[in-house]
Order: sequence, then C-alpha cells, then structure tokens
Amino acid sequence: MVTTAARAEPTRDDVWGWLAEVMDPEVPVLSVIELGIVREVEIAHGAVTVTVTPTYSGCPAVQVINAEIEAAIRAHGVEEVHVRTVYAPAWTTEWIAPEARAKLKAYGIAPPGHLLTEELVPLRRASAAVQCPYCDSMNTKLRSEFGSTACKSILFCEECRQPFEQFKAI
Repeated sequence: MVTTAARAEPTRDDVWGWLAEVMDPEVPVLSVIELGIVREVEIAHGAVTVTVTPTYSGCPAVQVINAEIEAAIRAHGVEEVHVRTVYAPAWTTEWIAPEARAKLKAYGIAPPGHLLTEELVPLRRASAAVQCPYCDSMNTKLRSEFGSTACKSILFCEECRQPFEQFKAI
C-alpha cells in the first residue's frame, strides 16, 4: 500500500522568505521585498495570494515580477498562486528600507532622496542635492530626467567625473 503524506500548508513567514529571493529585474541588487512592492501575503486552503503595488503604474517589469513571484512560490510546491496588483496606496520610495538604499549605492545607483515642494509653484517638484554613489561628492548635476528605466534619472559627478543613475524619489 502506497500512501502520500499531505503537504503542509506554507506559513506567511515561509512565503515572505521565498519572496526575499525574488530580485527586481531592473535593479537586480534588490529583492521585491526590499523594494517595498510586496504589500501582503495571504494563505487560504493551500492557495497563496501575494498583493503587490508596482513602482509605476506603467512599469514594464510588472509582468516579469509577477511571473517570478509565482515561480518562486510554485518552486516550493504550492500549486495555486495568485498575484494581485493594487495601485492604492501608491508606491513610494519611502517604502525602500535603509539597508536597501545602501545596496543601491553600493551597486552604483544613488538612492532616492526626499522631494522638496517649492512653495510658490506647487505643481513643480525640486529634489535635494544628490550624493555621488562612487565618491560621495555632492557636486553632481542632473543630465536627464530619463534614465535606463522610468524610475531612474541620469546624473554626472563633477568630482570623480562619473555618470550615474539615481532612483527617482516619488
């Protein structure tokens, strides 16, 4: 007689641990957990639902991230996996933890700063000075609001003469 042991339902901690191994395809030094896009994990009757909030509503990496989340959970024997996308509350760079910001800098991407709103022109945003991730100089200049992805801009350091990207603060 052959019997099969029932597979134990994963815990929320199990799933959060698995998701910590899913790296962002555009910033592969950060996991989806560190980036702050995973909002919630629910487990019911063997099915796992992961709620995510994309960094940008039009982020081209969303489909890849969702597929990677599903694959990571299925790799641990969970057959029914759902990824639910929510846009409210909107993702903010404030959800990136300090440790993740340090990883961005070590990878050569300036972490997001805090936005300053100019009082006289409320719809115009100005950002604080950006520190070079290579030499730590504050003598940097914005070269383009548009970097390799929508969430990054391109800057140039006048001290070490290196171009670099910054993760935009939103």
